[in-house]
Amino acid sequence: MSAAIMIVEVIKSSPYLVRMSLRLGWTYLTLGWRVRKTRRAFEKELLKQGISQENAERLSACYEELKRNITYMFKQRIRFWW
Repeated sequence: MSAAIMIVEVIKSSPYLVRMSLRLGWTYLTLGWRVRKTRRAFEKELLKQGISQENAERLSACYEELKRNITYMFKQRIRFWW
């Protein structure tokens, strides 16, 4: 491939790359808020079913762990690319 064709392809794909980067950034920024919201809703449902508060918090901790794993994986991929 010549350099001119390569430059044209990069320019053609740049709007899609920018849009994808913005979406990934927004998802990363709002992940903590979404996890807290989900965790509270899950704990409320468990409390409605008669489970104690301590057990509900213990069971809902998996959401926080999942968030940490996703964040770690995301950071590892960014480090790999750079």
